[in-house]
Amino acid sequence: MTALAATRPKTVAAASFIEKRPLERYIAPAKPSLVGFSRAALAQVLAAVGVPERQQRMRAQQIWQGLYVRGAQSFAELTTLSKDLRAALAERWTLARPEIAAEQISVDGTRKWLLRLPGEFGGPPHEVECVYIPDTDRGTLCLSSQVGCTLNCSFCHTGTQRLVRNLTAGEIVGQVMLARDRLGDFSVVAFGDKRLISNIVMMGMGEPLYNFEAVRDGLDIVADGDGLSISKRRITLSTSGVVPNIGRAGAEIGAMLAVSLHAVTDELRDELVPLNRKYPLRDLLDACRNYPGLSNARRITFEYVMLRGVNDSPADARALVRLLKGIPAKINLIPFNPWPGSQYECSDWKQIEKFSEIVFNAGYASPVRTPRGRDILAACGQLKSATEKLSARERLALRAMALTD
Repeated sequence: MTALAATRPKTVAAASFIEKRPLERYIAPAKPSLVGFSRAALAQVLAAVGVPERQQRMRAQQIWQGLYVRGAQSFAELTTLSKDLRAALAERWTLARPEIAAEQISVDGTRKWLLRLPGEFGGPPHEVECVYIPDTDRGTLCLSSQVGCTLNCSFCHTGTQRLVRNLTAGEIVGQVMLARDRLGDFSVVAFGDKRLISNIVMMGMGEPLYNFEAVRDGLDIVADGDGLSISKRRITLSTSGVVPNIGRAGAEIGAMLAVSLHAVTDELRDELVPLNRKYPLRDLLDACRNYPGLSNARRITFEYVMLRGVNDSPADARALVRLLKGIPAKINLIPFNPWPGSQYECSDWKQIEKFSEIVFNAGYASPVRTPRGRDILAACGQLKSATEKLSARERLALRAMALTD
């Protein structure tokens, strides 16, 4: 029995099993948004409003440029199209982004948006969170891929919220569009300035490889060099270890890969990351070794949350080095970010330094991730729909702030 198992209540351990409930479906509004549409899909939209086939490719490109390069928020802004065509499109479609239910800004500049999305059959709206993390040399946007999460990782706040539904490709792209709107990041093209959002991480709510097609299609649009133009070398997809889709992600998405590891034995990882019971360490690491495009220039990042007395000993560090032998890798050490009701504590700083030194001396980069946005529960492992975290009075106050901003 591990030290963790000895201290965990049995009821908590039982809760780690995946909850079996039918997923809700995305129900498009009466006038859907074109955000997230590919060029081919835009051509179909144009066909539906009577644009001749010989013009569809050109008109689709004009919409694409207006939407993804200039950040148009209404058809009136697409002045390369005729007034009649703009009016016909506006009758059936919009260029809307997800609705902001609340915005919080940390003392360190991190921003977190609570986004409201359509619910099923007129039911209550769904909510997800998206986080922007500014730094001296980059600006990173953390995207969600699902409403809730099915993995039940015991140290993760998001894992305490049940999985409701997958996001669409448009809702994934919409998070990028909304963040650029909010940060004024579309206007920098006109002035030749550096964009604030330079990097994307699929590390928000949900498991991206359990929503594979929507994540793939959304990131294709985000990475398109003639549009949002965020290089796939600056896009990192994080997985808890959905082994069958790891190779597929390398072949079809081509982003940088991050793996939420957090333990060096199956016994402990079964408790921290219950998905390990289905895809144990040996299978996971085999998939990593065979990841398409893997090289020293395209290393896999292994994420390792530092939990006091659980996985942070020098012996754990040495075992980690042995486990990853032969894999071009970087190891991100993540100080545990506390959340209400959590049973864990963050490792002492001296213990983290000892751990990092062992890993570094073995030849692996082992940066310690600086916690960002802790004061607004925007740090790694803290995301959860605010409807489950806040009182009714707090939710109303935050929404009022968002509406008057």
